[in-house]
Amino acid sequence: MRMASLPLVLLPGLLCDARLWRDPAAALADLTRVHHADLTLDDSVAGMAARVLEAAPPVFALAGLSMGGYVAFEILRQAPERVARLALLDTSARTDPPKRRAVRKAGLALAESGRFAGVTRKLLPQLVHESRVESEVGDAVMAMAQRVGRDAFLRQQRAIIDRPDSLPLLPAIAVPTLVGVGEDDRMTLPEESRLLHERIPGARLHVFARCGHLPPMEAPQETTAVLRDWLQAP
Repeated sequence: MRMASLPLVLLPGLLCDARLWRDPAAALADLTRVHHADLTLDDSVAGMAARVLEAAPPVFALAGLSMGGYVAFEILRQAPERVARLALLDTSARTDPPKRRAVRKAGLALAESGRFAGVTRKLLPQLVHESRVESEVGDAVMAMAQRVGRDAFLRQQRAIIDRPDSLPLLPAIAVPTLVGVGEDDRMTLPEESRLLHERIPGARLHVFARCGHLPPMEAPQETTAVLRDWLQAP
């Protein structure tokens, strides 16, 4: 299989849909056949990964952002032979520390009680660079969260809270791996990506300047260029 023909499976983050990857996916259409995974239907990363694998091509390149990275690690546990390349954006191999876990559980409880707000303007600075809060990007992030909706949010948060520790998996990753992170990511700190870079053999690290948690939406041209290099690298 020529690398240019290797299909690309894209995994979204929490409260994200195909809009997250829309612009890079369109720009890479000359190089690869893109598959957008649906991570809204399962309440465990194991279930999400199994669903992705059922729909995916036999062998593929795999890119995941944030929650999508957690699912990417699980795909590597379930079927490592099917992943030919790996890209991990703004994600972590570690489980949540107690404080972050408590915040997630509080958000889960609010949503279960019917108080689901999606992504509010107040929350946007945690997701995008401050220069993009009052912008079309900010509006698109909020609209995306509303489309995904409360029920999917509940399933996704339960999956995230219960996800396994993927640190032991990192040294065994043996495919060309790209690690990317926004330098101003407040949701998943850049130190998490540096840890991935250090522990995955041969991994390449790319830092997106003046960017928050969502490079494919905040810096689509740069994201496209980085993914193109990753897909074509020897």
